[in-house]
Amino acid sequence: MVYAKSENEKEWKKHVTSLICVCIASLIMSINIKSFVRAGNLIPGGFTGLSLLLQRVGLEFLNIDLPYSVINIVLNAVPAFIGFRLIGKKFTSYSVMMIVLNSVLVDIIPVTPITYDPLLVSVFGGILNGIAIVIALHGKASSGGTDFIAIYLSNKLKQPSWNFVFGINVVILISAGLLFGFEEAMYSIIFQFVSTQIIERFHQRDQQVTLFIITSMPDLLENKLMAYTHHGITRFEGKGCYLKEDKAMLYTVVGADEVKDVVGFVKKEEPEVFINIVKSSGVKGNFYQEPLE
Repeated sequence: MVYAKSENEKEWKKHVTSLICVCIASLIMSINIKSFVRAGNLIPGGFTGLSLLLQRVGLEFLNIDLPYSVINIVLNAVPAFIGFRLIGKKFTSYSVMMIVLNSVLVDIIPVTPITYDPLLVSVFGGILNGIAIVIALHGKASSGGTDFIAIYLSNKLKQPSWNFVFGINVVILISAGLLFGFEEAMYSIIFQFVSTQIIERFHQRDQQVTLFIITSMPDLLENKLMAYTHHGITRFEGKGCYLKEDKAMLYTVVGADEVKDVVGFVKKEEPEVFINIVKSSGVKGNFYQEPLE
């Protein structure tokens, strides 16, 4: 009963965290669109950019003011369906919540330009866009559209795929350049590049870290650590050269977002343990990654 209660509390905390992240990310992204993006007439890439592009085409060529919310929700219908099938129901549900909330907020929030300098708009708008997506990803959600593609590829390839999606977005931006001029399109590419680098830097789920754990309690630690992380461990026997004591080295690879928790767990079990933390450029073979439900 106690175990079931703790699991329910854990799931409830995850749910609340996801809802908070979705709300914050939606608000930041909406404000960014109505300040920096609108001020520079940027096309931020992805389905958000495609929605703004269609909205602008309707206004300038057809004299029709199309609601952003309607366009964005319709465009994301197919990717959301694919997300349910290939990524995870909870993740896609939170993403749909963000798509709807962001779409509604964009139509409600008034246009409030902060600066009209195109370079400042591109850089700071890209930073805000990247931060919004990172917050959403932390809450197990996304802004939809091409984010679904990036996350699906990351899960399959076990490495970040955001730069690949950046290439797809460049195609959308070139199309915008043909319609409205390449100066705005080039600034939009800067916006998208900055946003992509923020995501690559701060979203650590697709990055791996190697831990070399020198311990005097390998029998106890290895079993508890495998149960805690679900990652495999390789054990090497050795001897400390200073005190000439028998030691063991536990070699394991974990996600970069897990390092703090894993190190804290190990230090709690053995306070005198020595841990060398090394960033891994990549791993080949079976590597456990918590699935997006």
